Amino acid sequence: MIIDFVVFLLICFLLFLIWRMPVFGSLPRGKRLELIKSKFYYKDGSLKNLSDTPMKPENVTYIQMFSAFLKKNPLRRPPAPLPVLKPDFTNSSQTRLTWFGHSSYLLQISGLNLLVDPVFSPRTSPFSFVGSLNYAGTEQLRLEDLPDIDILLITHDHYDHLDYQSVLKLNGKTKHFLTSLGVGAHLQRWGIPESKITEMAWYETTTLSGLQFTACPARHFTGRLFKRNQTLWSSFVVQSADKRIFLGGDSGYDTHFKEIGERFGSFDLAILECGQYNVYWPFIHMFPEQTVQAAIDLNAKALLPVHWSKFSLALHDWNDPVIRVVKAAAEAQLPIATPHLGETMTIGDPYPITQWWLNLAAAKQ
Repeated sequence: MIIDFVVFLLICFLLFLIWRMPVFGSLPRGKRLELIKSKFYYKDGSLKNLSDTPMKPENVTYIQMFSAFLKKNPLRRPPAPLPVLKPDFTNSSQTRLTWFGHSSYLLQISGLNLLVDPVFSPRTSPFSFVGSLNYAGTEQLRLEDLPDIDILLITHDHYDHLDYQSVLKLNGKTKHFLTSLGVGAHLQRWGIPESKITEMAWYETTTLSGLQFTACPARHFTGRLFKRNQTLWSSFVVQSADKRIFLGGDSGYDTHFKEIGERFGSFDLAILECGQYNVYWPFIHMFPEQTVQAAIDLNAKALLPVHWSKFSLALHDWNDPVIRVVKAAAEAQLPIATPHLGETMTIGDPYPITQWWLNLAAAKQ
């Protein structure tokens, strides 16, 4: 009995040490928590989506979801290293974007470097030894090669958008952090001064270095450990003197896209998720066809589909998102951009449309 009790205490102590690891961040407290509680979408101890958003359909069990993940799909990862181009970070009077895979990209706008959801760790996980490993080839895009960052924008606190190690490394070369309400608690625990952090609730607007930002609703959830939805998840509208761009973050499909499109009129580019979907969780991520519809709802002139092509967090083939979204965009006659990883494109110019993921598969055959 004594040995069992000692083992129990050791396990509890180990769990306590893990829980206290900085990678998990911190929950909002004090004035930050009171501000969160003041929002109409905070109810029963957590933040809510505008529409009812269960994590799974009623007819799906967690056992079914777990069993699905145990099944092997050899096409979840690319058959060969991804082709990566060398980015062009030089200053330009034009608005340019460089995609690094998944939801990480650099937007160069009005002479500023705006970095969104940078994830440059080898795995998407709180631990270096477990979790989804990045696809071969993506390691060529290095955080150390990025230019100095004027604004680092974090849409929400999930590990594939808020990467602890990347934030630590970028702190010294970043002037300001912009994020959703509550996420600043994580950043402050990691040593980011409060004076460098701006947090926003839905439909709040702020101006940083001459750029106007508006946080908008999304349909998703948050949490880095056990307690969910204590920090907000958002999309963002970025407006310069001549460009308006929608940064979608993570979101399931819903009426908020139409509402945002009506509120802002139109967008030069909509950057929207199109990967990591499944019928087991249809409300918190979009299927590719819904991504195209969301861009249409937003009155977007063009679509950049992201949230794919760096690591696999779902069960579908690695290139299923882009194959389906390209097909749906063509049927809807919606212009779409499909850049290589690392390729720098100019907003408003003819967009890259090379179907490089098909060439990759053919080269392996």
